[in-house]
Amino acid sequence: EPLRSEQTEAWYRSVGEVARNGDWLVLRGYHQTDNLVATATNQPFSHVAILDVEHDRVVEAMAEGVRFMDLRDRLHESHHVMVMRPRWSTPVNAEAAIAEARSAVGTPYDMFGTVGVGSGERFYCSELAIHIYRGFFTGDEQLSGVIEPGHMYLWGEILYDSRPRG
Repeated sequence: EPLRSEQTEAWYRSVGEVARNGDWLVLRGYHQTDNLVATATNQPFSHVAILDVEHDRVVEAMAEGVRFMDLRDRLHESHHVMVMRPRWSTPVNAEAAIAEARSAVGTPYDMFGTVGVGSGERFYCSELAIHIYRGFFTGDEQLSGVIEPGHMYLWGEILYDSRPRG
């Protein structure tokens, strides 16, 4: 546990150095549902959360619905994290995007969206991350019916990766 806590603090500092409101935290967690998502999608990532740097937390869609979670707690429950800046993000519209994410808190989870039969009034994790930027789309986007956490790199720039390169 002490080693994992040290890792969490190192990641917390690194995220703080590069992230701004509205960036994405793309991760692989330790929970059974994380294993299920990663296996089902054949991708190394299982979850996407939206960084609310201003309040030191994330906005995320979980089975119980869209909620806030403390950033350190989210990092501590992960074993691989990346920070991505959405391609549509600017300093101005990132503030509008995080406001949209905050306003979604309490919205139900979109279980059927994870298999391509979504609802515009519910969200799963990566669907919410894309949704908050829809007002800034260029018209060139060709999104698939299901947006997988492992495909977020298609829509953003990687600013930080917890895995060492080499």
